[in-house]
Order: sequence, then structure tokens, then C-alpha cells
Amino acid sequence: MRVFFCLLGFLLSVGCCSLPNDAAWKRFEYVDPEMGVDFYLKFYAKDRPTAERIARQTYARVEALNAIFSDYHPASELNRLCQKPHGQPVKVSPELFNILQRAQTLARETNGAFDITAGPMIRLWRTARRQQKLPPAKALAAVKSRVGYEKIKLDPRTGTVTLLAAKMQLDLGGIAKGYAVDEAMKILKANCIHRAFVAASGDMLTSAPPIGRQGWRILIRNVDQFGNLYPRTVFLKHQALSTSGDTEQYIEINGQRYSHILDPRTGHGLTHRMQVTVISEASTTADSYATAISVLGLKAGLKFANQKKLQAIILDLKNEKPLITKSAHWRVW
Repeated sequence: MRVFFCLLGFLLSVGCCSLPNDAAWKRFEYVDPEMGVDFYLKFYAKDRPTAERIARQTYARVEALNAIFSDYHPASELNRLCQKPHGQPVKVSPELFNILQRAQTLARETNGAFDITAGPMIRLWRTARRQQKLPPAKALAAVKSRVGYEKIKLDPRTGTVTLLAAKMQLDLGGIAKGYAVDEAMKILKANCIHRAFVAASGDMLTSAPPIGRQGWRILIRNVDQFGNLYPRTVFLKHQALSTSGDTEQYIEINGQRYSHILDPRTGHGLTHRMQVTVISEASTTADSYATAISVLGLKAGLKFANQKKLQAIILDLKNEKPLITKSAHWRVW
């Protein structure tokens, strides 16, 4: 019921905002655990009651999306779809259809480097990280028949999804948080909030800058001329930024480091030790493209970024001396 009233309020408020005189507005900050991470809201509002009402509404939207997209919760719409008999068209919500459509487009563009059907492999690697040992080769081979983006059929006319193989498990981990960040910003804008920062872990989106500032202050890892890593400040406004890589989530087995990000084409955790940052107009785009470039690797990833005219920066950590490579369209510094 709470979600219903949240969405009703959102629909009623769309299109009613003009640019406010916000010189006297105050900055409010909130953080709530959503989608397995700390979900941050920072925005300017006229008073605390207004800010808290809008924050509750925004978090309600994120929780509603998590109930659709989560692969952890058995009752999520995504998991219910995966439990349907394969070969059967299933009508899904507009949100689920939209995110699947966007994921499938990126899968085709990257020839499967980005692939949301890799869920069975991802689950094996989650167990591997807990047990600190590699997934058995036989287990990975056994799930390969359930993986492959071509095993999803989408029908835009009917809004249906057909899974073409038995026991498929979709995983939206490389795109769902970015989508939720975009939707959270929509709620803020619908409530006449135009100076805001929204972030879910490494996925963030900004609107107009803080009062008296050139942008929202973000720290990005950079490398100096001697190969030393240091945090560099960038200022964002009306832009999204996402960072993907293995700097925080990985396992090390027999001297080899394996990222939490898998290459769906091989079934193995990435070993090329990269961190990718993408700046775009939308968080969904930045999130999914940063993941895709991480899987593609430095050479192919940079080529893809240039083809798509992305602002991307790749931090290569595999050698003793870290190296930064920027796409042709990187404009931040």
C-alpha cells in the first residue's frame, strides 16, 4: 500500500515543478541500506519535514524496484520469472521488461561480455568466495547450457519474456543499482528537488550542483607520473558516474586474484585487475557500461568505449606500476 501511494504522489507531481528560488534552502543527507549497499541521498529542500517526506518516498521506490530485480529474494519478480517453465511467454512489469531490454542490447553490443543470464555461474562463485576455493570445473561446465543472452526472447508488443532454456537464473547485478539510482533521481525531480546527489555504492547520479559550488565533489583514483595512486577530485553536475572493478570484492587462491565480476563467456572471475570509471548522462548506462568494459579488458574495452563515445577511464593494476588510460571522449581533466 505504501508503494501505491508513493507512486500516486509521484504521478500527480510530474510536470508541476518550476525552478525554485532555493537560496535559503538547506542541505539534507540520508543513508539507508537498500539493494545490499548503503544508498545515499543528498539534496536541498525548503525544510526538514519536506525533505523527510521526499526521502521516504524515494526509498519506497527503491524498495519497490528491489522487489522486482533482486536475485537474492525468492519472491522477487525476477526469481518468479526464472521459476516459470522454459519456453513459456511470461508477462512482466514495465520496469522488468525495460531493464531486460537494455541489458540485452548491451549483451549484443559486447558479444556476450555483458550477460545477465550468468546467474548460475555467479552463484557458484559466491560459494567459492565463502569457501575460499575455486568452483569445481565440472560444476561450471554443468551450468553452461543455462547461460547465454540468446536464450532470452523479448516481445515488446506483448511485454512478455520467454526463457528458452531450463533452470535459467538471471542476475541484474551489473545494471540494477544504476537503474534504481536513476529512478530515485526521478522521484526527487518530480518533487521539485533540482540540486541532488544519489549514490548506491559505486553508482552515482547528480543534478544541479550544491549552492555556491561548481559541482558535487567526487574522488576518483588517479596515478601520478611515478606510478603512485592518489585520489583526484572531480566535480559533477547533471551527470552519472559508475566505477567497476576488483579493488574491493575478490578472492585470492594459490597466488591468483579473482574478481567478483565474471566473464560470462568463460565462467571465470576476472584476473586482469582493472578498475573502470564511466561518466554518462544516466546511471543505468554508466553502471552497465563500466561492468562491460571491465569484462572486455583494456584493449577491447577502450575500443568499445571509443565506439560508443563514452567518457571512460581505465586504471590498470596488473603490473607493478599502475597505469591510467582515458577514452578519446574523457573530458573531466
